[in-house]
Amino acid sequence: MTQDRRSRKRLATRQAISTVATRLFLEKGFDQVTIDEIAVAADVGRMTVFNHFARKEDLFFDRDEEARALLRQTLAERPPDEAPISSLQRLARRLVTEQHPLIEFSPASQGFVTTIEASETLKARARALRDELAGDVAVALAESVGRKAGDRNAELAAGLLLAIWTVALVQSHATFRRSGNARTAKAGFIAVIDKGTAALAAALAGTDYV
Repeated sequence: MTQDRRSRKRLATRQAISTVATRLFLEKGFDQVTIDEIAVAADVGRMTVFNHFARKEDLFFDRDEEARALLRQTLAERPPDEAPISSLQRLARRLVTEQHPLIEFSPASQGFVTTIEASETLKARARALRDELAGDVAVALAESVGRKAGDRNAELAAGLLLAIWTVALVQSHATFRRSGNARTAKAGFIAVIDKGTAALAAALAGTDYV
C-alpha cells in the first residue's frame, strides 16, 4: 500500500468516526455519549478512536485544525499591499459568501450550538481552543510582517480578533435562532466583523498590522 493510499485510508477512517460521533452527540447530547458507543457505531476499536482523536471533545470540534490552517494560509498568502488585519476581514467575508461550514447559520449549525450550550465540558474546551487559536494567530501575524513570536502588538491584535469573531458568531447564531433567516444572520456577522475590524485598526494605528 502506497503512502498516499495509507493517508487516504486514514483520513477516511477519521472522517467516518467523526461523522458517527457528531450524529450521536447531536441526538443524545455530548455528555451522554461514550467513546465505546462511538467505536461500536463506527465499527472500529476503542483504541482506533483514540489513534485519531486525543480526547472526546476533539471528536466534536473536528474542524479546529482546518480553521487554524485557513487563518495561517490567509496571512501567509495575502497580497503584498494588503494589511494583515484586512486579509482576515476578507477571509471572514469569503467564508460567508462561500457558505463555508465554519461560518454556517442553519438548522444543522443550531444543533451544534445547542449541544455546546448543554455541556460544560464542551464550553470549557471551546474557551481553551479559542485561547490556543489566539496564540496561533499571534504567531502568524508576527511572522507575516517579519517580526518574532511574542510581539506585543501581534498578541493584542490576535486577542481582539478572536473576541470580534466570537461575538460575531454568537450574535449571528442567536439571530438565526430567533428568525430562522440565514441571510439576516450572515449580514449581522459581516456587520460585526467590519465594525470590529475598524476598531482594531484604530487600536493598532501606526503598526505593521494595519
